[in-house]
Amino acid sequence: MKQWFLIENEEDYGKATNRYEEIREAKKGTEDHREKLLLAFLINEYEEKQWSIPEVDPIEMIKIRMEDFGYTASDLAKQYGDKGTISKVLNYKQPLSLNMIRIFSKMLRIPSDALTKEYKLRA
Repeated sequence: MKQWFLIENEEDYGKATNRYEEIREAKKGTEDHREKLLLAFLINEYEEKQWSIPEVDPIEMIKIRMEDFGYTASDLAKQYGDKGTISKVLNYKQPLSLNMIRIFSKMLRIPSDALTKEYKLRA
């Protein structure tokens, strides 16, 4: 296991997030799982310092994080399973479901409470 320190710059952040993605599915009790937990903590600490969450509605927050990670609506659909629903949600035609909030919170690293705020749908 590589020795990790506090993340202080974008280069360290990139290395940490890349390694996290490599070991994301690590089995509980393994060295990789312990490393994953440490990386999740370090990444979260860095993100909180770097990016305070802007006051935007949940859909805008999702769009911002999609851009941050280079994701498309198709990437969200792969995780959720329904491209049509994703399109409706991103276009303010349908509200987020609890299942979507869980999936997108994890996938886009957005606190779930930021995705539960009220917002207006469009006709």
